Amino acid sequence: MPPRDPEFSPNERGEGGSAAPAVELSLVIPVFDEEENLPQLHAEIARHVGPMGLRWEVVYVDDRSEDGSFGVLMDLRASDEHVRVVRFRRNFGQTPAMSAGFEHSRGDVVVTLDADLQNDPADIPALVAKLEEGFDIVVGWRKNRQDGLMLRKVPSRIANRLIARLTGATVHDTGCTLKAFRRELVQNLPIYAEQHRFLPVLALASGARISEIVVNHRPRIHGVSKYGIGRAVRVALDLLTMKMLSSFAKSPLTYFTLLSAPFVVTPPLYFLVALLSSDAPRFSSGWGQAALFTLGLMISAGVYFVLLGLLAELVVKVFGRSDRPLSSADGATAVLRTGGVA
Repeated sequence: MPPRDPEFSPNERGEGGSAAPAVELSLVIPVFDEEENLPQLHAEIARHVGPMGLRWEVVYVDDRSEDGSFGVLMDLRASDEHVRVVRFRRNFGQTPAMSAGFEHSRGDVVVTLDADLQNDPADIPALVAKLEEGFDIVVGWRKNRQDGLMLRKVPSRIANRLIARLTGATVHDTGCTLKAFRRELVQNLPIYAEQHRFLPVLALASGARISEIVVNHRPRIHGVSKYGIGRAVRVALDLLTMKMLSSFAKSPLTYFTLLSAPFVVTPPLYFLVALLSSDAPRFSSGWGQAALFTLGLMISAGVYFVLLGLLAELVVKVFGRSDRPLSSADGATAVLRTGGVA
């Protein structure tokens, strides 16, 4: 894993090497080929976040855009001291970009949103206000979503219902990027692959208090969507992973025992059927010897799974409670190297 030593400019560390001033609100925005949207987005952020009276920053994470997005971000950084820019050495995807943004954000409250102008920065004050009512995460609900019906709306509705059914996270729109978090929450949320949409699920597993509010969703003006129907397959696989990990972590021995069941139960059943059958196979024959060998392997596999379950139980007990998310600090910015924080 590459060393985590991105270079900070003087205005990010503070003049003369002193620590940077405390920040109350951080906006984390993954960016990939949004050159035309960025100036308007930042202008709207300044217009709606500035009057909130908080010390704030925007952490733009450039996922190695192929257009002029990075140049626009550097211009914004030069003209506004609130702007910080992280750039990957290659394209890694939205989830690693969001994780890197979490790592480099400094605010007590962290708000995430997309850079395509479909999330409305005017909703940020309402998200933060709702969070201050005592919640740990507030999720935006795109109740009137401005996307294509078959390629975006229908798959999203199906995914949200599956997520709610399998995980118990009953928010309406887990895939909405517009969310507000408390800092202590994002510091302990391990995410990878396409799992940024499962942040409410991960938060729920840690005992976080979750709420949601209806947010504005706008049609895309510039550029094209980076996601198609193929993304649904990755989301489904991540949902399966989340369900397995969350359930497995609570009682690994139970799941390994279930895996061992077919291997342990089949051999006795085979012998019982063979003894009761009038044409029972002769175990001294070639086929009989092969059957005995196969049954012996199955019994060994069953015992192996049970031993793995006992080992997993030991690991869970030694390294912490199963319902506490592990820290993602070691992996969040491992992808950063060339350029670091610009």
